Amino acid sequence: MTATLVKKKPKKVYKNKKLNNANFVDFNLNDYQVFLHLVSKLGKVDTSGKYIQYETLQRDHTLTALEFSEVFNISIDMAYGVIKRACKRLMKTSIILEKPELFETWEINVCSQAVYKEKEGKIDIQFTDSIMPYLAQVRSKFVLYNLKEVANFGSFYTTRLYEYIQEFKDTGFITCSVEKLRILFAVGDKFKLYADFKRNTFEHAVNEINNQYDMGLKFKEEKEGKKVVRIEFRFKKTIIRKGYNPHSGKEQNIYIKPKRRQPEHLEQLQIEFDLD
Repeated sequence: MTATLVKKKPKKVYKNKKLNNANFVDFNLNDYQVFLHLVSKLGKVDTSGKYIQYETLQRDHTLTALEFSEVFNISIDMAYGVIKRACKRLMKTSIILEKPELFETWEINVCSQAVYKEKEGKIDIQFTDSIMPYLAQVRSKFVLYNLKEVANFGSFYTTRLYEYIQEFKDTGFITCSVEKLRILFAVGDKFKLYADFKRNTFEHAVNEINNQYDMGLKFKEEKEGKKVVRIEFRFKKTIIRKGYNPHSGKEQNIYIKPKRRQPEHLEQLQIEFDLD
């Protein structure tokens, strides 16, 4: 059966998998939301629903409190404070990327400049040269999702787990070491006891994702002796179907994600378009 594509122009987050797996160290939820919103400005969605990036990516971007409040469903007054605080965090916090193929760990800065303009209610930032390659379009090593998909999460850990799932959305499962999860969630020295780590991070994240999406997300612990060393996550995978694009007149792949849990009259399929 061939489906008709749904026309929508959501803001999309597109980044290299190494960046998706990075340790964001001191970022809190709001800081990370601001970062993701800025990343979504690197590309656009055309009339056919296809995500595209410019040949030369722009380093300088502006984010207004109004834009942020509309995407992340908070008051404009709260948004002013969020982007102001994030402006400082974007400048002072580096992120850590593992490069096992080189036996190296890299620490890079996100922004080379960040300015909060109080009268205009906006921030102007400039991404560093170091981070730009991880924001560029690399077809075989990227993660892509709609920014609105993470807009209602109340936890940094939930957002990070949801992003990680997007790397494996067509498989329906992930097996991840506990140490890798600690890096992904940037917990540092917090939650040294496994029971505390589990309760505050991925167990909470699984519950929050399932409350918002019909994903059937669940996890299973894997042990070596008495110690939990790996977590297996299972979830409903994204369905790939052929769809007719009314704009191009061509058939192409569409990606149908699990439905969002919301009032029936607002419920709709989340569709992601093939980039080819």
